[in-house]
Amino acid sequence: MSLFGLFKKKSDETKVGNVEDFISLTRVYFQSVIATNLGITNIRFLPDVANFKRLFKVPTQNGKLGLAEKAASRKMLMQDYGLKESFFKEIDASVKRNCRTQNDIQSYLFMYQGFSNDLMMLMGNLMQWKFRMPSIFKKALYGMTQKTVHDVCTKTVWKADDVHKTAAAVRQYKERLGYSEQWMTDYVYNIVLLAKKEPKRKNDDTETKK
Repeated sequence: MSLFGLFKKKSDETKVGNVEDFISLTRVYFQSVIATNLGITNIRFLPDVANFKRLFKVPTQNGKLGLAEKAASRKMLMQDYGLKESFFKEIDASVKRNCRTQNDIQSYLFMYQGFSNDLMMLMGNLMQWKFRMPSIFKKALYGMTQKTVHDVCTKTVWKADDVHKTAAAVRQYKERLGYSEQWMTDYVYNIVLLAKKEPKRKNDDTETKK
C-alpha cells in the first residue's frame, strides 16, 4: 500500500505511519523544492507532489507550484518524525547544486533513489542484530546508526566484496549529492525505527518458532 493510501486512514489514528510513509513524504519535499526552484508548472513532472496535493487538498500558493506543498510536507516531517531544520537545509542545498534546469530533474531523482537504496541495503547488512534492539533504547540505537554511517563514509576497505562495492557507491553518491553524515544518520535512524514497528512477516514468525 502506498503512502497516501495509508494517510487516508490517519484521521482516526494518532500513530506515525510506516517506512513507506516516511520515504514518500521525503520525496514530496524533494519534488516541491525542485518545483519552486525551477518554476515548474506541469504537475505531471512531480507525481508524489500531485498525489499529496490531491489527498490533502493543498491549494497552490501565490500561483506557484511547490510552495505550499513544501511547507506542508516539511511540517509533517518535523512534527511526526522529529526532524530538525538542518535536515531540510541540506535537501535545499543539494537540489540547488544539482538541479539547475528541468533537464536535470530525472537524473537527480534517479541518483537520489540509488543513494537511498544502496545506503539502506548497506546499513541493513552492517547493523543486522542491532536492528533487533528494542525501540525503547532509542539513544543507543541512534549512536550505533551514527557510528555505522561514519564507518561507511570513512572506511575504504571492507572484508566482504559486496559491502566494499556498495560502500564505495554510497560515498560517491554522498559527494555528488552533497549530504553530510548527520543527514544520512537522521534519515537511516527514522527508517530503522519505523521498520521495527511494522508487523513481522510470516516467514520470520515461522523461523522464530523453529
